[in-house]
Amino acid sequence: MPDIMELTGASLAQVKTWLQERELIGVRRGPNKALYVPASFLTEEGPLFALRGTVTVLSDGGYRDEEIIAWLHEADDTLPGGSAIESLRAGSKTEVRRRAQEMAL
Repeated sequence: MPDIMELTGASLAQVKTWLQERELIGVRRGPNKALYVPASFLTEEGPLFALRGTVTVLSDGGYRDEEIIAWLHEADDTLPGGSAIESLRAGSKTEVRRRAQEMAL
């Protein structure tokens, strides 16, 4: 979380709110079970705007956070940028969400 705070200038309370409201997701790793959020989910202003809806679609379809993170980062040459997360970053959320809906069925 300190890295998120440093990148965005957000307070710890704000970062926790983003996580609670699922604007960001992460996984716990390591011996101290630290929360890791992929840097690709962030901009200097905060969470990537298009991420929340995509996470919601996949979560509603039964995907766990680990699976969502893996799917978003999986190589896919048919998407702009080569993956779902890079397509979201490029502004192509419609196609990514369409595919997420298909995955969630």
